[in-house]
Amino acid sequence: MLGRPHASSELEHQLLPKTLALPVFSSDPLSSNAYATEEMMLVLALAGAASFRLMLPIALVIATVLAIVITSYRQTVRAYPSGGGSYIVARENLGTIPGLVAAAAILQDYVLTVAVSVTAGTVAIVSAAPALRNQRVPIALVLVALVSLANLRGVKEAGTLFAIPTYGFILMVYATLITGFVSCLDVCPRAETAHLPLEAAQGLTLFLVLRAFASGSTALTGVEAIADGVQAFRRPQSRNAATTLGVMGLMTIGMFLGITILARILQVRVSEHLVLEKSVLAQIGDAVFQGGAPFFVLQVFTALILIVAANTAYQDFPRLSAILARDRFMPRQFMNRGDRLVYSNGIMVLSLLAGLLVWAFSADLTRLIQLYVVGVFTAFTLSQLGMVRRWVRLREEGWRRSATINGIGAAATGIVLVIVTLTKFIHGAWIVIVVMPVIVVMLLNVRRHYEHTRGQLVARNLSLAMAVENIVVPVVPGFDQPTRELISWLRAVRPERVMPLFIGEGTLEDASSAWNRLAPRLGTLMRLEHGAGQKVKALREFVRSIPRSPDDFVTVVVPEEIDTGLLRYLLRRTRAFRIKTAFLLEPGVVVTDIPLLPEEVAGVASERPLEPERNVCLVPISGVHDASIRALAYAQSLRPAHLEGVFLAGEPEEADELIREWRERAIDIPLTVIEAPFRDYGPPMLEEIRRYTSRGDTIVTVVMPELVVESWRHKLLHNQRALFLKRLLLFEPWVVSVSVPFHLGARAQVRAGD
Repeated sequence: MLGRPHASSELEHQLLPKTLALPVFSSDPLSSNAYATEEMMLVLALAGAASFRLMLPIALVIATVLAIVITSYRQTVRAYPSGGGSYIVARENLGTIPGLVAAAAILQDYVLTVAVSVTAGTVAIVSAAPALRNQRVPIALVLVALVSLANLRGVKEAGTLFAIPTYGFILMVYATLITGFVSCLDVCPRAETAHLPLEAAQGLTLFLVLRAFASGSTALTGVEAIADGVQAFRRPQSRNAATTLGVMGLMTIGMFLGITILARILQVRVSEHLVLEKSVLAQIGDAVFQGGAPFFVLQVFTALILIVAANTAYQDFPRLSAILARDRFMPRQFMNRGDRLVYSNGIMVLSLLAGLLVWAFSADLTRLIQLYVVGVFTAFTLSQLGMVRRWVRLREEGWRRSATINGIGAAATGIVLVIVTLTKFIHGAWIVIVVMPVIVVMLLNVRRHYEHTRGQLVARNLSLAMAVENIVVPVVPGFDQPTRELISWLRAVRPERVMPLFIGEGTLEDASSAWNRLAPRLGTLMRLEHGAGQKVKALREFVRSIPRSPDDFVTVVVPEEIDTGLLRYLLRRTRAFRIKTAFLLEPGVVVTDIPLLPEEVAGVASERPLEPERNVCLVPISGVHDASIRALAYAQSLRPAHLEGVFLAGEPEEADELIREWRERAIDIPLTVIEAPFRDYGPPMLEEIRRYTSRGDTIVTVVMPELVVESWRHKLLHNQRALFLKRLLLFEPWVVSVSVPFHLGARAQVRAGD
């Protein structure tokens, strides 16, 4: 469904020319012309038809603000060609908290963009097919899924797909405006609602005018998008982004003013108390084209652009999330690119949040749109203030002119923000205002966790020269083929201290005789005393009772036979599975899984266990820190014939810093850098493993450092790559997977044997 994967080296070919960047990043502000004038008129209608005389003055003020904002953002994209928009500008120039407020505001706005766009598209569909009125929520959710799927296929593919609706809408709107104005040179047609009386429900007050202005300001939504997505443009990126922003501004202002003027001239009527099947734009098209084929074409493109307007959010929500993740304010998974070089995790989270919003508000456009503008103008204002601070601080050539432009922008958007907040607060804007600080607190907590984790990973500055002992505790359930495989691995690693535990049926005397015959010089077999159903608990207590120093390891070796798929394996919850999960939170305890696959049975079917000629240890490395050093120290304790660190690089530049840190720590172990051009670490890792196992005389032990956090919430903040590799290696022949836990938080202070 998503198409063939793209290699990381193809990223340059996914950059967008201006002709595709316009529909990708501007569909939201362009599509807002389909309802911005109508939202303004719905408020004015409360004071009766006579209040529509204020439409043009209000529209001119909105157009002026839009021009100021676009001019200001053209300066922003030139000053910050790496993207990031309001967040980067505010954080760099105003501080962390203002930056996070801007980020929270714009993230909310992107979620609302999707919800409002698909809901507006659903309204257009329902207007054409009234029988579907009760199915608005399912239709909207399907549209969210379709736009999400289109974006998962790639940026360039999404741009190509959405170019036709965007350019079609632009052409049809301008064709409608030109035809309408030309017609009015003779005799202006009248809208079919021109005769409808509109009784005043309240007086025309300043507050009502300001509320109408706030509703019409939805025309400014989405202007931020190009500033956030500068890096998606072809080079020179900042210049192309500024050009696209200017073209989008001219188109949007022209359409907004044209629709407003023509709605006034044609005497279009709308009201919250009138049940009308046609929107303002539809009424204009119907009057201008007299219900002909062009009118239906206009309706089709209007419905399409209202749906694809969500694409603007799908381009920038994942990008902004990736930037925040880079700065450790969001989970690191948001930095991961999917098969098609898009930030897939961001796309999926955006779809989920927008779908929940559509469901919670029953796909009601009027209720959703009340939440829409507060976040936009919060981000606008902070961004412009940040740019003013930047010009004053750096005093580059022409800084006074630039600071003046951004200062006017900050004043204009700040005033609009106050107006929007006051006029829309009780209509739903309070939700956005309340949620914004909650998001900021969440972002700060994520950052605090990552900083705490980083501090613990370098706290002790561990060295491979430290003396550690590895106490091996093989769990012996019987003397069948899995146990023979366990003994083969023990012979390969030749541990110095072995404490085998018998947990099966029969007498200890018979079991000891069998053990001594199969595994001479591998320790004296002991019986694990336990009550009914208490094997795992008794094993844990036995391990805790073993005297050892804090840096020593206890390796619990668990044999098991794997003859089913992963899902059935997890559902069966075998004894080996329960033991592995029981020791995950035990400091200093390493669980080693010895899986026996069907293709390995022939290798252990002889009377005595086979002894592999070579034991190779591979240690996947994600960074040079105490967790990695401890895993390497454990791998050394297995005394392998060959030991190497393995770094899987999704991007070529990722390896440079790690190699430098590896050399600085003077780690006397080979480091192998393996390219994963498609960002899927499974196949390259298996290829490296099979380079050794294909010899037929080698068993590979993969030693994985695994971070163990205190809270389940914190697990969501880490990539869980060790878990992914363990699942992958469970079904790989001649491979033993070992997890070396590194405990974070209070558990890290627990000393074995306490």
